[in-house]
Amino acid sequence: MTDSATETSDVRPVEFRGGGFRPSSPRWVGLVVFIVLISLLEWGTRAGFISSLTVPRPSDVFLTLWDLAASGALWTNLAPSLMRLLVGGSIGAVAGITVGVMIGLFSFVRAGLVPLVAAIFPIPKIALLPLFVIWFGIDEASKYALIAFGTFTPTVVATYGAVDNVDRSLIRMGQSFGLRWSTVVLRIVLPGAMPGILSGLRVSLAIAIILLVAAEMLGAEHGIGAYILQAGSLYDLERLFAGVTILSLLGVLLSTTVGLVEKHVLGWRT
Repeated sequence: MTDSATETSDVRPVEFRGGGFRPSSPRWVGLVVFIVLISLLEWGTRAGFISSLTVPRPSDVFLTLWDLAASGALWTNLAPSLMRLLVGGSIGAVAGITVGVMIGLFSFVRAGLVPLVAAIFPIPKIALLPLFVIWFGIDEASKYALIAFGTFTPTVVATYGAVDNVDRSLIRMGQSFGLRWSTVVLRIVLPGAMPGILSGLRVSLAIAIILLVAAEMLGAEHGIGAYILQAGSLYDLERLFAGVTILSLLGVLLSTTVGLVEKHVLGWRT
C-alpha cells in the first residue's frame, strides 16, 4: 500500500500541448543580426580585407541614401515603383486567389485549368518582357501586365494546394450538421486554407519585386530598377547598393505587412 502511494505521488501531470507548435522569438534578434553583418562589412572595408571596388562601405551607402532622401530623388524613383508594384501585384494576387479557390472547389475547373497552369508556371516571366512590350506598349501597361502575370501563377498554385490540404473531416462534419455549401466554404474551407494562401502570397510578392526591377530596366525613366541600371552602367557602387538596399527594405515591408494580416486573419489559431 505504501509503495503504491509512493508511485502515485511521483507521477507528474503532463502539460497540455493542444496549442500546437507556436514558435516565438524576441523581435530584436533580427535587428541584431543586421547590425552585426553591417558592422563586419564596415570593418572589413575600412581594414582592407574587402576591396572597395567590389563592396562599398555601408556608411557610404547610408550617406547616399540620405542624399537621395534630402534631394527628393528617393521619392521620385520610389513612387512609380510602388505604384507599379501595387497595381500589378494586386491584380495578380486577386486573380490568382480567385482562380486557385475555383480550382480547389470545382472539379470541372480543375480539369481544365490545372494543366494550363502547370504549363505556364515554369516559364521564366522575365523572358516574356519583350512580348508584353509588343502587346501592351513600352509604357506602364506592359509593366503592370508582367508583374500581374508573374504574381498570378505562384498564387494560383499556392491557393489550390492550400484548399486541397484543408482537413476533410471538418468538411464532412459541417455537411453532417446540414450546413449549406456556401457556409462550408466560407466558414471551413477558406479559413483552413488561409495559412497556405498567405504563405504563397509572400513568395508571390517577392517575385513581383524581381519582375518590377526587370520591367523598369526596360523603357522606364524613373523607378528603382531604372536607378540601379543607371548606377551599374556608371559603376557607381554606392548608388547601386543604395538601390539594392531600398529593394531589400521594400521586401521586408511587404513581408511585415503580410505578417500583420496573418496575425489579424488567423487569430483563431492561438
